[in-house]
Amino acid sequence: MSPIRKRNKSLGVVELIAIAVGGMVGGGIFSILGISASMIGFLTPIAIIIGGLIAMLAAYAYVKLGVYYKDEGATYSFIKRTFPNKHIAAATIGWYVIFGYISTLALYSYTFASYAISSTGYADDIWIRKAVSWAVIAFFTIINLWSVKGMGRIEDLMVYTKLFILFIISILLMQHGQTTFGQFMEKMIQDAEHAKLLHILIVASITFVAYEGFQLVINAVNEMTNPDKNIPRAIYGAISLVITIYVVIAMGALFAIPVQDLIKGKEYALAAGASEAIGNMGKLLVIFSALLATSSAISGTVFGSSRQMAVIAEDHLMPKFLAKRNRQNIPANALISMAVLASLLILVGGLRLILEFGSITFLVVSLLMSITNYTIRDKTQSSGFISILSISGLSLGAILILYYELTTKLDQMLFILVIYILLTIGAYWFSQKKKKMF
Repeated sequence: MSPIRKRNKSLGVVELIAIAVGGMVGGGIFSILGISASMIGFLTPIAIIIGGLIAMLAAYAYVKLGVYYKDEGATYSFIKRTFPNKHIAAATIGWYVIFGYISTLALYSYTFASYAISSTGYADDIWIRKAVSWAVIAFFTIINLWSVKGMGRIEDLMVYTKLFILFIISILLMQHGQTTFGQFMEKMIQDAEHAKLLHILIVASITFVAYEGFQLVINAVNEMTNPDKNIPRAIYGAISLVITIYVVIAMGALFAIPVQDLIKGKEYALAAGASEAIGNMGKLLVIFSALLATSSAISGTVFGSSRQMAVIAEDHLMPKFLAKRNRQNIPANALISMAVLASLLILVGGLRLILEFGSITFLVVSLLMSITNYTIRDKTQSSGFISILSISGLSLGAILILYYELTTKLDQMLFILVIYILLTIGAYWFSQKKKKMF
């Protein structure tokens, strides 16, 4: 078990929802739009809703385990405390999750930089883009080192501002797009007649990636008020809010932007479509909202993942220096290490490839959390039916996304396998080292 610490309870449900939404609404939804449009066209909103329901199933186990254990180590600590004699299992999952967060942190910052310089003469300068990426990581690392309460307030401002702007943009796109609501429904019916159920479910599974981040709420358990009520309120509330905003964004994009442009433009398609539909001001609003989206995702990810890293280090399953905390109980070394490792990933490139690893990792880990919760369902007061439903839904999602990767991106699957092997070796080495110590 982690040592008992003094709790600075400065985060309420509003800040916790902001942390979760900030971790979820990054740049992922814009990339997913292109993939979804190419596979199922106007059925994209349906797949997004199904993906959100899968996220709700995953969240059920996290909520129950989070309330029961109240441990900021979250995924890692849940495995460790449920299966105390299986150190290698806890260590391996801990390493997988942390690297998944590092890869998404790198992608968020790189996406921020891409949008930030997209309208300048340096849009194609890769080193300017990387420099801006490093700068934004450094900025939010400093904010998180400065104050938990200060981070919470800034996260509130960024998250709720970006959601408001995205709603406005989506509504404007629907009003000024070339497609009417009647035409939209006709195209949805046409796509439903030709689309395969398998493709809809594959897109829903891929969309699950855009909901990763709700787990960050549990990482803040030492800083939150009334965990028993605020953990479920924040997680379920955040996922519901994100489902709504994703559906609105998808409908706005499909109303205003031709499907072929969505497929070609990916994350920049929304900006281009906004420019054509509602003018240059629309494009600037999209860019601004994208900067807010990636900023809050960076902040939320740095906050939650650094605390999980510190907990793993306290258990001697990562380098010991990562466990050090300052007077405010902030894991300073873990925060800085997350920033440095993400910056190194940006330096070497290949972020999209690494993100595929993070995507599969979070889906598989969510499945393991559901199995863990089912194992102690009497202690967590969980419904056996809902737990089985969660395991079934997440298992299907994992199979479908692996099928998609194997059939479309075999080289990426091989790269992901190598990363898994390296991380497993690191986790095994530290678990054996700990075994010799005690």
